[in-house]
Amino acid sequence: MHAPRPPRAFRPGVLAGFWRPAAALTGLALVSACAQPLDFDLRGNFGNAFNTASAAQSTTAARPRPDDRGILSYPNYQVAVAQRGDSVQDVARRIGMDAQELASYNGLQPRDLLRKDEVLALPRRVAEPSLATGAVTSGPIQPASTVDIASIAGNAIDNATPAGVETTTLEPAKTASKTQTGVEPTRHKVARGETAYTISRLYGVSVKALADWNGLGPDFTIREGQFLLIPAANPEAASKARASAAAAAATVPGQGTPTPTPPSASKPLPAEKTAPAAQAQAKPKAPDLGKTQSKSSSKMGWPVNGSIIREFSKGKNEGIDISAPAGTAITAAANGTVAAITSSADKVPIVVVKHDNNLLTVYANVSGITVAKGDSVKRGQTIAKIRSGASNYVHFEVRKGFNSIDPMPYLN
Repeated sequence: MHAPRPPRAFRPGVLAGFWRPAAALTGLALVSACAQPLDFDLRGNFGNAFNTASAAQSTTAARPRPDDRGILSYPNYQVAVAQRGDSVQDVARRIGMDAQELASYNGLQPRDLLRKDEVLALPRRVAEPSLATGAVTSGPIQPASTVDIASIAGNAIDNATPAGVETTTLEPAKTASKTQTGVEPTRHKVARGETAYTISRLYGVSVKALADWNGLGPDFTIREGQFLLIPAANPEAASKARASAAAAAATVPGQGTPTPTPPSASKPLPAEKTAPAAQAQAKPKAPDLGKTQSKSSSKMGWPVNGSIIREFSKGKNEGIDISAPAGTAITAAANGTVAAITSSADKVPIVVVKHDNNLLTVYANVSGITVAKGDSVKRGQTIAKIRSGASNYVHFEVRKGFNSIDPMPYLN
């Protein structure tokens, strides 16, 4: 009698057969592939030929570094970033806030433990970051377009040609009060049923960037009532990513450039009678926006038709920020003279217009400027356009001499 043969799965020869050189190379390839960003979009993206993960992940900037207390301060809100081993009451004690108040605002209990880098929204402002608290600079992180507006407005007054302008000597700038600049992130409050994935798709950011900014765990768990910071866009990287995507789309083999369908392809052109040129009626003139808007009872007209995304706050935001689609016309708020056309330290274009009664209007973060220094402008006249990209808003200020004042009483 012959001994029974071992099951096929346990035959040494069969096992040895799996360890061929080609199989080993395949395993190494799979391991090495894990070192690259994973792109789960499988719509034809086999291999790395059309991998868009690196481009998508490069369109958001890194979160700014908080001060030693963990405070990140923006003009409209503050957040606290937890350290390793912190509970809610640990964070509250460090920033000088009531633990129950902080916990309730974030849907937590005072003794709940937090992950490292987890973000807690503050129900009210605490002491601003400063060099004494370990911050890089003093005060809230300001939009780049608001930097040095005061000195620019002062120069505009000094350089204005009309006589009778009152001037005031400014105090020397203090190096310790240098302002940190950056984009204020949108703050999202998690609703029931939302996940990190649905929120990342809602705002067009990667879920990894969302997790990095908010200290989410490896499973990206979020809770109802939690406040999340939406990663701020990196305009330069986003522009490069869009350019790369456009170039790739234009060079895909086998795809021609789509051409519009002629109007006569589906149905004949409508029958119409063309009158001789001599009989054609003259087209009505375009309305004079300056005359139209000057009839308004407000002292000034709105520089752009859009939504206010940041309100006036003395010492924090010296004007209002109004968002509108890219390319929207920005108009002069009142009759005046262009006193200066300049830019901030970050090369953000700024237009300053001088008006009667020692008033100035400032239009920062603009593009396509259509006026020059010394030009007379009318209320409603186009002077620039809204920028493209993530900074599609105009920063508008009204200044009485050197002092910024709330623009709303002049606009309403």
